[in-house]
Amino acid sequence: MKWPTLVLVVLIALLQYPLWLGKGGWLRVWDYDRQLQSQREANQKLEQRNAALDAEVRDLKSGYEAIEERARYELGMIKEGEIFVQVPQKTLLAPSSAPLPGIKPAAPKSAAAK
Repeated sequence: MKWPTLVLVVLIALLQYPLWLGKGGWLRVWDYDRQLQSQREANQKLEQRNAALDAEVRDLKSGYEAIEERARYELGMIKEGEIFVQVPQKTLLAPSSAPLPGIKPAAPKSAAAK
């Protein structure tokens, strides 16, 4: 290679360095863009949560239905003259290997008893 070609290649490399790896280079721009996207997603979730909380506050300030609903479900309160009925849920009992008190376990059947 002749020296003018080598000088031009070095000059082009020196000009490209700030573009790719410098303070305002493409790598940093891509990184900042990724951070900006994740922050926008977080802000959108927070805006939705704030809107829901704002609607709940307005509902609590304007009417008694929301207050009544909270009193029923969170505090277990009922209206005057209302009948409260509670239905218990069935729980499944796991089979136990221990015999119940007062009951003798059955003797195993032998193959000859058939």
